[in-house]
Amino acid sequence: MMTDTLPTDAAQSDRNEAARAILIANDRGGYTVPTAGLYPYQWNWDSAFASLGFAEFDISRAWQEIETLFSGQWDSGMVPHILFHKPDPGYFPGPDVWGCAGPIPSSGITQPPVALSFATRLLRADPEFGKDRFAALFSKMRAWGEWFLKWRRDEKGAIFVVHPWESGRDNAPDWDDAMSGIDPQDVGFYERRDTQHVDASMRPTKYDYDRYIWLVQRAKRLGWDDAAMAEDNPFRVADPTMHFILLRGMRDLLAAGEELGLDTDGLAGQIAELEAGAESLWNPGMGFYDSYNCNNGIWSNALTNASFLCWFAGLSSPHMETHLQRVLDAAPYGVPSLAPFDPRFDAKRYWRGPTWGMMNMMIGEGATEQGFALGEEVRKRTREVISKYGFVEYFDPMTGEAAGGKAFTWTAAVWLAWAGKEG
Repeated sequence: MMTDTLPTDAAQSDRNEAARAILIANDRGGYTVPTAGLYPYQWNWDSAFASLGFAEFDISRAWQEIETLFSGQWDSGMVPHILFHKPDPGYFPGPDVWGCAGPIPSSGITQPPVALSFATRLLRADPEFGKDRFAALFSKMRAWGEWFLKWRRDEKGAIFVVHPWESGRDNAPDWDDAMSGIDPQDVGFYERRDTQHVDASMRPTKYDYDRYIWLVQRAKRLGWDDAAMAEDNPFRVADPTMHFILLRGMRDLLAAGEELGLDTDGLAGQIAELEAGAESLWNPGMGFYDSYNCNNGIWSNALTNASFLCWFAGLSSPHMETHLQRVLDAAPYGVPSLAPFDPRFDAKRYWRGPTWGMMNMMIGEGATEQGFALGEEVRKRTREVISKYGFVEYFDPMTGEAAGGKAFTWTAAVWLAWAGKEG
């Protein structure tokens, strides 16, 4: 196991200041970008993590981050995964490719709803300041949760995604089976921009990207209509990330709503449905939580960092502790996005191996809440890798080496809100 290696209060102060500086530099006036160049817009779950970082030194700005995110909510209740507040020709696919008609130019898919939980954290950080702002968002947050239950729940009760980008784990092995059933022959020419900012060996392959764009084009032809998109959709994959984060968010909405005397009617029942649905994500052959292709029932057989979000969801799941210990024994620098003993593991390619600070945070906090000592071990390892290699997008879990984008918002936010704090 690793030891905490921040030697002095001065070093701690310097890192805190550097993290704050990244949030301020990535602020675009009411919302933050994940990092300049590579991601020049407001991303849904990145933004939610940014709010936690801002809450450490500017609670009003933290609330503004969440409020700006919900300003893009569609009439259906869906909150898009990207809001295109200002044009930026350096990014692909931009708003013209998506062709959506929300209140703000946006993508047509969503992302894991960590904002539901993090709004309640902002409320707890300063209840008097936050109660009116939370109350103003409450019905919008409930509408988003109910949209998931209506349009992203399969017959077994699991929450599924309709695009790899929707999960936030773009090229995870979870999607391989469903992606293999897509023929992108007619996708046409497009020019990727991500590989102009980051080494192509760290990004999804062209095979993946062709299918990403094909799915966008299909949904655009259908007018982003939820019912039409659901019919004969070749990509419907039950996703632990989405399911567990939604379950946690609904729990947090219920607790905060009751404290403030808001209308929580029906929330307890929805939580119970999600708890029951979580059982369908248990892969009995592998003995861990997993994703599966809703169209054919094929399991991914992938022990990923998403598998360990069960604790963040409020599930006790003591059987997962052994799996986490196995993974940590194999990977010194946090929880890799895919277990290193999986033959599909790639230490630097995005979601097929690297460790991510914000996933470590949810895993570590969840494990600690459930009484598992490994939660603190995950925090220490996250603190260690950020201290050594900086506020980058993600890290090689075997060497700790920096990977992906630089000066990254959510890594800085995770440092301020969790990893950089004394245990």
